[in-house]
Amino acid sequence: MAERSKPITILLADDHPVVRQGLRALLEAQSDLQVIGETGDGLEGLHLVNQLKPDILVADISMPGLNGLDVTKQVTQFSSHTRVIILSMHSTEAFVAEALKNGAAAYVLKDSTPTDLVRAVYEVAAGKRFLSPKVAQPAIDLYVETSRQRPGALHANLTDREREVFQLVVEGHNNAQIATRLFISPRTVEIHRRTMMQKLGVKTQLELLAYAVKRGLISVDEPLDDQPKKNSQS
Repeated sequence: MAERSKPITILLADDHPVVRQGLRALLEAQSDLQVIGETGDGLEGLHLVNQLKPDILVADISMPGLNGLDVTKQVTQFSSHTRVIILSMHSTEAFVAEALKNGAAAYVLKDSTPTDLVRAVYEVAAGKRFLSPKVAQPAIDLYVETSRQRPGALHANLTDREREVFQLVVEGHNNAQIATRLFISPRTVEIHRRTMMQKLGVKTQLELLAYAVKRGLISVDEPLDDQPKKNSQS
């Protein structure tokens, strides 16, 4: 492998600090890989990509603020320099295909070997695509092709702002909290919320939450905000 004049810069986005710590140690064991930032929040991940301009973003799917699939879509739209590696526990064709359609350059399963992630970083930095060995390429190709031929998923019809509101709503934030987080008015939040729910064909908070859990956009082992938020550190 040819020597690079600069290290490959990496941003980590995963809501588990222990996972980020392990990823940082693994990647920085390579002399030409440099982790320049980390976050446990999808929205903050977008800001850090814009600020730090890493070569690679390694992102989990299930994150607060904004899930990894929607982060991937936005990053590929506004930052052509940054390529995205999705790190996920989900191995089903639907998850992998959606990540690829949203612009991910690689999909690495969390039960992969450490060398798989390191290899993915180098492959993606070289402009290639990488899929974990357990992900069957023919099946993914077939899924992507057939999904192009059928009407788009309901979630795909949401605007970027509606996706952000969607994520924060299913996390249990009220309109005022969402407005503060997104720097918009509560009235604007309400409009986006109403339009988003109409597009998804749901009428209640419970239906919206079920939709998010089914798509893996929120972890079922996280508090679902039937109660006041507690410190997220555990």
